[in-house]
Amino acid sequence: MKKKEYNEELYRLQVELVKFQKEVIKKNLKVCIIFEGRDAAGKDGMIKRFTEHLSPRDARVVALGKPSDIDKKSWYFQRYVPELPIGGEMVFFNRSWYNRAGVEKVMNFCTQKEYENFMKEVGNFEHLLVNAEMIFIKYYLDISKEEQEKRLKERKKDPLKQWKLSPIDEQAQKHWKAYSNARDEMFNKTSFVFAPWYVVHSDDKKAARINTLKHFLSQVDYKDKNKECLRFDHNVVCLFDESCYTKGLIYK
Repeated sequence: MKKKEYNEELYRLQVELVKFQKEVIKKNLKVCIIFEGRDAAGKDGMIKRFTEHLSPRDARVVALGKPSDIDKKSWYFQRYVPELPIGGEMVFFNRSWYNRAGVEKVMNFCTQKEYENFMKEVGNFEHLLVNAEMIFIKYYLDISKEEQEKRLKERKKDPLKQWKLSPIDEQAQKHWKAYSNARDEMFNKTSFVFAPWYVVHSDDKKAARINTLKHFLSQVDYKDKNKECLRFDHNVVCLFDESCYTKGLIYK
């Protein structure tokens, strides 16, 4: 996608997002969007394109750090509950409770029992959110091993991006297969009918951003919706099922 075309499409979609936020505020809707994915898959940039023209009083990004000692003693979901949206608010999770199904499992930051308990409980937790009439959507951004390696190297060179590097990122390539296995198990066990996973093919950042914006806006209702500009590419954003693998949207 050429830069001019990308900027024009992005502008149109961000106008649609502002329309949607007006509806959220007017009707006291609760909106929660989760962004998970491989390290360097583009979660930060994706969330920025969602939020940069929204009212900051009514939209929040949640990116929690390392759990504290108190967090470790609490019910696992407890530190996430206060971050959930209230009426009239949109909340974007840059990683979420699914840390337990990915990083914590792969890096042995949790026990096998803690992992198994999470997998048993997460469906009930998310069912509560949906039953509370929350607009709740889960995106997983996936990239190829080669693209991840390229982006991680770029971060090391760019002084403005070095804050993005962490010890966990340094291990991403080494544990590629383990992350793939954890991701696949997460998809198979937590892509619920009431809260499915949507996979975003993110090797092309521009296409990923545009099509995720289109997909999200196509899932919600609001006044003066321009449906013509919301036709997304199903080869970029895909409802999780086995076809995502055959289409090459999920990398092993």
